[in-house]
Amino acid sequence: MARALYLLFGAIAYLIFFATFLYLIAFVGDLPFAPRTVDRGPMAGATEAALIDLGLIALFGLQHSVMARQGFKRAWTRIVPAPIERSTYVLLASLALILMFALWRPIPGEIWRVENAALAALLWALFAAGWGIVLISTFLINHFELFGLHQVWGHARGHAPGVPRFRTPFFYRLVRHPIYAGFALAFWATPAMSAGHLLLAAGMTIYILIAIRYEERDLVGMFGTDYEEYRGRVGMLTPRLGRRA
Repeated sequence: MARALYLLFGAIAYLIFFATFLYLIAFVGDLPFAPRTVDRGPMAGATEAALIDLGLIALFGLQHSVMARQGFKRAWTRIVPAPIERSTYVLLASLALILMFALWRPIPGEIWRVENAALAALLWALFAAGWGIVLISTFLINHFELFGLHQVWGHARGHAPGVPRFRTPFFYRLVRHPIYAGFALAFWATPAMSAGHLLLAAGMTIYILIAIRYEERDLVGMFGTDYEEYRGRVGMLTPRLGRRA
């Protein structure tokens, strides 16, 4: 019975994540069909809006980064069953984003606006490419394990968790963190940058740079010299020119 419940929980958590991910694209891109976006929603004074928005970014960053650390996981799985640990993390990360969508306060003020149609189209193409890189990169390293379905499915079938293997497929031969690189590209590639969008892009970029530091410490602990050598060869978010990966 527990296995079936874990599987159901994992499936629900995944569906919530995927819907949240799709809405995040619309939120960042200020797409017209989304009821609330980075540039549309309840207004507040500039200072109040900035404080609220920074708090929402910090909340997401803390949840997303702290709960991913190995030390936290060891303590957390004393409370949450190991098969649904990842699904719980994914669900809470999705809820942090949903809270951001609901409480975000747009900040007016135009930082830049690209009037040239060809250049604007190029920026939209880069925006789409960023999200594509994010999604493809998750499948390169096992999308369903990253978002918890692999764990609950394996538990339902009575399979023991596998031992992590160090691999560098496709994008990972060019940069160490293509998922983060894709997010950064998607956050910054826009033909119309408002003050609120700039705050989101800058805040998320700072979070990414902080998160990578802690994530790589865990990866070195997990894979040892293999990861250290990889880090020496391959760029963090952009390819290293002149070196073979």
